Amino acid sequence: LNYIHLLCYIKMSAQRERRQKDKTPKAKEKEATVDKDINESTNVIMPQEEMEENFGPQPISRLEQFGIPNVDIKKLEEAGFYTIESVAFTPKKVLIDIKGISEAKADKILSEASKLVPMGFTTATDFHQKRSEIIQITTGSKELDKLLQGGIETGSITEVFGEFRTGKTQLCHTLAVTCQLPVDMGGGEGKCLYIDTEGTFRPERLLSVADRFTVYSKNETEDFRFQLSGPDVLDNVAYARAYNTDHQSQLLIQASAMMSESRYALLIVDSATALYRTDYSGRGELSARQMHLGRFLRYLLRLADEFGVAVLITNQVVAQVDGGTAMFQADPKKPIGGNIMAHASTTRLYLRKGRGESRICKIYDSPCLPESEAVFAILSSGIGDAKE
Repeated sequence: LNYIHLLCYIKMSAQRERRQKDKTPKAKEKEATVDKDINESTNVIMPQEEMEENFGPQPISRLEQFGIPNVDIKKLEEAGFYTIESVAFTPKKVLIDIKGISEAKADKILSEASKLVPMGFTTATDFHQKRSEIIQITTGSKELDKLLQGGIETGSITEVFGEFRTGKTQLCHTLAVTCQLPVDMGGGEGKCLYIDTEGTFRPERLLSVADRFTVYSKNETEDFRFQLSGPDVLDNVAYARAYNTDHQSQLLIQASAMMSESRYALLIVDSATALYRTDYSGRGELSARQMHLGRFLRYLLRLADEFGVAVLITNQVVAQVDGGTAMFQADPKKPIGGNIMAHASTTRLYLRKGRGESRICKIYDSPCLPESEAVFAILSSGIGDAKE
């Protein structure tokens, strides 16, 4: 996914919504004027609404323009494919398994999708530029944001694990609110999808977090106050309770459909592994459990790639029983999920208890962040900084 295009798409869409909500005479005058962008290479004036269609995920209905019958597009949508990116990232054997999609049709679909989605080589310079444009969502704690070099990264999976009462669910609730902030204020300017497997989601907690965020724009060209209202915050969070592992996976298909229709910045699964511990028991089912978990995590990664959303999953820990080796470790606990979970998560954060309401976050694994720690606190208004 081209993150530069995604960032432009988010910013332009958010600016358009902001202008529509602004009731000042100046804003009304701007709203009456059609925003246009001059393409310097062709000297063509393009309306902003048309420009926005060139950014972000491409709807799968566009394949009809390239010779794919509408009936086949409907079959793809029924199977959970709502964007051209989702098709391009999928192996052919998965498409063939869809009823009514033959091998010849699958080849044609993949051929057309690959022409519309860049999937080849690029220079490290170009990729570095794309990385610099990635949006990060604030955690609500300056120290924690500093540790993460900005916040929770979009377009990847961040795993948070730890014992009970270490702040995993509180972090989820806080991020469900902060992801709705404007980009220049540490947010993602998008909605949140929240999958709850343990029954710990509390909408009233979102209201207490929202009351905390009345912030001012950092953009020199715009001077306005931004305030999150409680009703708007709740309306922008789509919640679902998962009751078993199959249901948990089915919810991702619904999530894909919702993301293709509206702009979402964050997908939360709290917890990703709780139901796997109850649905699969004993070593005899370990292989089946890991295969099912692997498919679930792969779908999460596909959504992150496809829509550029930040994916936050929480995980539980288990005490290591490796005989004498656990006795010599400072903290003999490890996250559930084994290598399947370790390889799927881009960034892994380990939370543990500190003094009082303070908690400690450690970078457990990351491709770019150094191993370090930060202290934060669980406040009445969500995650924040610990008092000196």
